[in-house]
Parts: sequence; structure tokens; C-alpha cells
Amino acid sequence: MERALYGPDGFFVSGGGPAAHFRTSVHASPVFAACLLRQLETVDAALGHPDRLDVVDVGAGRGELLRALLAQVAPELAARIHPVAVELSARPPDLPPEIDWRPDIPDDITGLLLATEWLDNVPLDVAVHTQSGWRLLLVDPKTGEEAVGPPPSPTDTTWLTTWWPPPLLPTPAPVIKEFVPAEGPDQDTNSLITGAGEGGGRAEIGWSRDLAWAGAVGKVARGLALAVDYGHLRDSRPADGTLTGYRGGRQVPPVPDGSCDVTAHVAMDSVASAAERVARCAYSLVSQREALLALGADGGRPPLSLAGRDPAGYLRALAAASAAAELTDPAGLGGHLWLRQPVGVALDAVVAR
Repeated sequence: MERALYGPDGFFVSGGGPAAHFRTSVHASPVFAACLLRQLETVDAALGHPDRLDVVDVGAGRGELLRALLAQVAPELAARIHPVAVELSARPPDLPPEIDWRPDIPDDITGLLLATEWLDNVPLDVAVHTQSGWRLLLVDPKTGEEAVGPPPSPTDTTWLTTWWPPPLLPTPAPVIKEFVPAEGPDQDTNSLITGAGEGGGRAEIGWSRDLAWAGAVGKVARGLALAVDYGHLRDSRPADGTLTGYRGGRQVPPVPDGSCDVTAHVAMDSVASAAERVARCAYSLVSQREALLALGADGGRPPLSLAGRDPAGYLRALAAASAAAELTDPAGLGGHLWLRQPVGVALDAVVAR
């Protein structure tokens, strides 16, 4: 998965970038950037309006989010913002010069660290549950063919025990093996009843994401670290996992050959717990719908009376409402989880209510 996504010819290093293959909140509408700008303003206020306000976008794609933020920010705040895109691919030639481009997260961030749909692409291993316990899943990188491999490592096992309960396996039906005499079957054929059978369920072993997010949060000196991603919690892990692929706007088998995105939802409570030990501060974990509504997104239809007074204004309001509705739809992008982890500032100061 590491080589398929981030190797020399990996999906995120070569080609036209994520926007050419799938739609995220960043690409869906300027409403998302407008809400993040309001979030940035709360962070700025909590920090006392520092002379330099860092805005670091991890997994920046081609810089779409930072471009959208800079297009909407007020001049006074724009003069203090230090935008940084963290991405392994080459710097886009049309990127505004004020945006720094680098392959790693900078140290001593004072401001806002963003990770929108980054953690779901941090490579991990997959385990399958059998009657004898968890086993690693092996995948042919050329064909995607799967095979059951060895038991997971002690580190893997510790994470699985803590964060991914094994599925409840049904009692296997007895397997009856017939022992047939050499001269042919007769009425006295012997039978052996055994308890052998197949297991079930998959788990995406998430400790690599825990380390990645804790490391990112550890780069923040003061401010807020915000991760936005598809995710799940311990009590509702998907029984068969979520690993899948995307290419050209379509969901495809997750063959790790570099031709498609390979992604899996994030165990958000696990990454939050790992970073909490670094930030030493309470965190907030809510749905994108709840977060965006609190930050001013409004998916409600504008009043029809506006159409009579200002037809053009009504159409603009209708378009904005449609975009907000897409971003807050609980069955779609609104089902993302927002993990906010403050560092050196109070949680209440950076969470809109």
C-alpha cells in the first residue's frame, strides 16, 4: 500500500492528483473553505491574533483548500497567514507563490493544522478473523488476489485487542468425514465429526494512523489540529472492513499497483486517543454535519420572496444552500467525522457551538 500510493510511480505522486479521481469536501464547494475560515478565525482569536498564523494542510493534493481559503480571507488576516501545503508530489506550477510547498510537516506550528481525508490514505495492514484467531491478509500487488497469511505481530495484536473487537462467529456446523473401506461403501461406514470451519470478518490495523496523527499533533506548538475523514468508533466497527479503491470517479477493487487510490476508513477514537497523550488536552469528535452547521453552513432553501425581490441573489443563495446540503448530508460527506485536538488553548475557545 505504501509503494502503491507514495512510491515513485504511486497514485498520489504521479498523475493529476486526487481531484481527477474522486470528490472530497474540499472539491465539492467553497462553502467548506468558508466554514474552515470561520474555524481559523476562532483559532486566531484564541491565540491572541499572533503576528504569524500558520495554516498547514497535510495531504494538500494540488493545494485546492489553501487556494480557496486565501481567496476568501479578509486582508488583515491574509497579511498574517503563513500557508503551508504538505504533499509528496511536485509543486504545481500555478500554485500561488505565498503558499509554501514541502514534503513534511513543519515544526513549531502556531495556528491551524488541517488533515482533510489524509489519514484514510496512511498505509496499514488488514487482518482476517479465522477460527484460530486473526491472520494477516496478503495481497498480490499485480492482480489483487488475496491469501491468508501469518498471525499479526505483537504490535498489531495489541492494537486489535484494544481497538477492534473480533466479530461474533457463528458456531460452525459439524463436518462429517466418511471413511470408506477399500472394497467400497457398505452399511457400516465410519464417520468422524470435527469442529473445523471457516471464520469471518476483517479489520484494518490502525496503529500506523495513530502514529501519523500523534506525530502531526506533536508538531503544533499552540493552536488546533483538525482531522476530517471517513471514520468509525470501537462499538461500531464495520464487520468486513472498508478497504476499497477509486479511479476516475469510480469505485474499483483496491489493487495496490499504483493505478488507483487505496483507502480505508479511520478508527477515529484510536487516533484521537494517541494524539491526546501528545496534546494533553481534551478533544472534540463530532460529525461533519454538526461541525459545519455550527460554523454557519445552511442547507435550507432560501425564501421564495427573495426570488421576487432579487432573482440573481435568490439563485446564488439556492446554489449555496445546495452545496451546503451536500456537505452536511449524513449519508454522504456529512457523515465524515471531525476530530479537533487543541494544543495550548482551551477546547471551548476553538469549538463553535
